[in-house]
Amino acid sequence: MTIQEVLLPLFLEVILTFVLLFWLAPLRGRDFSSGVTRPEDVALREPNWSQRSLQVGYSYSNQFELPVLFYVLTILAYFTRHAGILFVLLAWIFVIFRYLQAYVHVTNNQIRLRGAFFAVSAVVLAIMWLIYIVEILTSPWV
Repeated sequence: MTIQEVLLPLFLEVILTFVLLFWLAPLRGRDFSSGVTRPEDVALREPNWSQRSLQVGYSYSNQFELPVLFYVLTILAYFTRHAGILFVLLAWIFVIFRYLQAYVHVTNNQIRLRGAFFAVSAVVLAIMWLIYIVEILTSPWV
């Protein structure tokens, strides 16, 4: 697999993170300017933002949980030459379900649907890690 094929899903996950960040900043700015939130209400990370800011903010925060394991695995798989077609296919499934989860999170926030999307992405990532670990442990040392 080419570096572009391996890293494109990772790039899209990074783009999702930045989109949520750049969406969140003006929402929080509006919360301050409208008086919905005062700086002292959130100085110690208290969740005293508007509901919209909380939705986008929590979705943004989610991008630093499970996806971190995806980033590490993608980089390891590429540099150890264990990022084949199955890896890339699973990476795409992971990213698609992360986008679906984020979409639900910032729209209707249906917990069961959001949870289902999260579960699929978590299982796919666990499978990716399992395959990678088995490949590394069973491949001859060079």
